[in-house]
Amino acid sequence: MAARPDRAPPGDPLTPRVVRVLKRRRDAPRTVTLDIAADDATAFQPGQFNMLTAFGVGEVPISLSGDPADTNRRVHTIRAVGPVSSALARLAPGDALGLRGPFGSGWPMAAAHGHDVVLIAGGLGLAPLRPALYRLLAKRQRYGTIALLYGTRSPDEILFRRELAAWQRRHDIRIGVTVDHAPSDWTGHVGVVTRLIPGLALDPANTLAFVCGPEVMMRFTIAALKEAGLGDAAIHLSLERNMKCAVGLCGHCQFGPVFVCRDGPVLCHDRLGGLLGLKEL
Repeated sequence: MAARPDRAPPGDPLTPRVVRVLKRRRDAPRTVTLDIAADDATAFQPGQFNMLTAFGVGEVPISLSGDPADTNRRVHTIRAVGPVSSALARLAPGDALGLRGPFGSGWPMAAAHGHDVVLIAGGLGLAPLRPALYRLLAKRQRYGTIALLYGTRSPDEILFRRELAAWQRRHDIRIGVTVDHAPSDWTGHVGVVTRLIPGLALDPANTLAFVCGPEVMMRFTIAALKEAGLGDAAIHLSLERNMKCAVGLCGHCQFGPVFVCRDGPVLCHDRLGGLLGLKEL
């Protein structure tokens, strides 16, 4: 059970700060996006996460899904799959919650300067990638070709529909959206997201890939990217594990030699080696 503090000590990473919801909107079945008032001007890096507390229920890690340039709010996209996430998803404007963070490593935005960048998302994995795309488009001249490949179960579960439509109208980014199952009126791609990779005709020597989604999806995506010629050092993944403390103390999120909360959640595949293929992990 998470107790509600009156006020977090300054700089204490283990005590939630009390913040309030500014706006709530539904993005898909069981999925909402909360705009939360920023309690300080601390900037976050695309790919980082916060620990959110539903008072009286518990605490969970949730990736930041908003624009890193917006210092007035913290945006989180939440799918109601358990007691804590369900309680958070029910919050309304004005409601209070606890926040710790931001924590963890981000996408390698500086290393991507001068390179082509392909973002590959599965399901809710589009949320942690959205801040990276905001940053890429805000500094568009620094990068080569930018592509977003997004796969989800059905058209009903597509996130950020208006933004996807706006990005598709741009001439400086390539967008591919696919679904696993579709009704008869769906006119887009059907199939797993890896089927969209060959159509990009990637330059493997000049491309970085940012990947986020279910682990089975990421394993197949890694294989497809390597088949396209990308090396391990060019593939960056956002991992999800049972993070509790968020600062590398409790050991719940240990993944081989790394702690996902402290060393990740974004990790280069050359650091992970074959860990994603081990069922025991």
